[in-house]
Amino acid sequence: MSSIHAFTTWEPLLRLLRTHNSERLSEPGGYVAGRISQGSWSVPLRRQSPPPGQAAQIEDTQDEWDAVQRVHGALAESGVDDVSFVVEISASGRTVLHLLDPGPAVEPGIGGPHPGSIILVEDAVPEPWRRGPEPVEGLSAHPSADPGLLERTLRERLPETVGATDEEIAAAETRLGLPLPEELKALYRVTRARWEDWEDDYDKAVEVSDAMGFELFSLDDLHRADPSTRWTPWEFAAMEAVVTPPDAAVQGLVGSPGWIAFGGNGGGDRLAIDLTPGPRGHPGQIILIGHEENTGATLLARSLTDLVLNGEGEGDAEGDAVLRREPPEIAYVNIHGVGSVQAAAHPALEVLSIGVWEGEPVSLAPVVGLPRLRTLSAYPGTLADPLEITKLTGLEYLELGPEDWRVLLDADAVPRGLSAVGIEIHGERHPLPVVDLANELLALWNRPPITRTTLEGEL
Repeated sequence: MSSIHAFTTWEPLLRLLRTHNSERLSEPGGYVAGRISQGSWSVPLRRQSPPPGQAAQIEDTQDEWDAVQRVHGALAESGVDDVSFVVEISASGRTVLHLLDPGPAVEPGIGGPHPGSIILVEDAVPEPWRRGPEPVEGLSAHPSADPGLLERTLRERLPETVGATDEEIAAAETRLGLPLPEELKALYRVTRARWEDWEDDYDKAVEVSDAMGFELFSLDDLHRADPSTRWTPWEFAAMEAVVTPPDAAVQGLVGSPGWIAFGGNGGGDRLAIDLTPGPRGHPGQIILIGHEENTGATLLARSLTDLVLNGEGEGDAEGDAVLRREPPEIAYVNIHGVGSVQAAAHPALEVLSIGVWEGEPVSLAPVVGLPRLRTLSAYPGTLADPLEITKLTGLEYLELGPEDWRVLLDADAVPRGLSAVGIEIHGERHPLPVVDLANELLALWNRPPITRTTLEGEL
């Protein structure tokens, strides 16, 4: 038996949960739930606030830390990334612990025990992640691009660095499957940015970053920033749309095989040379791929030479791809957004989100037949008739509350063209019935279920 499924592994944490949740556990049907993954945890334990003017101390949460680390060790030993739990503890100490393994077909939930998006089709990705760059004719490099000037400038700034050989550059091109732009070759001829070349001297790494104006990736870490490098959970990715306005310098893509990431800004964002620019862009322009956005990128400079010599510009407000679109591509119908489903209906509509609503439940009739509608998310209780969903034949992602899913399941009316689904949880819901619902949906596609292991013991 795996140590993650041993009651003794969980016992220290269970004792803490019992102490911190005695009232809740003593209620009829009382339970507590949480989630632990390799790098984080969310467990319902109260933490005392430190005295005013004093920071929290490690010893204040040492018991919690020790108990969770015991589970972390079992996860690592078992080769499991993530586990959710639901526990019931009687006044006598009789304990029933349910361990939930999401398996390969369910993404982890965000910060809690409920399942995340349910992947019905193996390896399916949302439509924006399948979108490649559009060809744009007649574009040319910006006049500021000057590989010779760039190399001379960097050699003056960095006279003692180790540059890449022609053979190393050729090897990088073979690995990437495309020739490197001349400016990028010029940069790496000055420094290949390998840590061993700096003899583990952090100051030398800082010197290179200061000379460049950014943190340079080593030649070995150079990569194409295609959509696979910008992974996003389905529940968020399905709500995006790829849109490139006619005056954009940067295409509003998730990623592109023509975005060559060569550095970062120190805050998690990547810098890339853009070889697939928008209608008003230039091949070889420099873009910033933000880690807080799921689509699009920001124009930083018209060339690598321009970036190194002059630093980041202010971009081009007219030329930057729009990162998030309001209708017609994406519509949020709620008390603060679009006023009705009718107002959201448009031939270009791809994503419809129906949120908190104070009026009567809404009909989906206005969006039936729209050619591009692929995502529907409906807050629990907002749909007048969930069976209208069967008329939306192009959906690939559907997010509903448990009651609406129950209507579709009981009527054998779950759309079979879906690639992924989500169960919207509002307020407090016992996780086990939600898991059962998720497994019903998975079974329709013969996908691996969420597995439940029940352990019993005495505290």
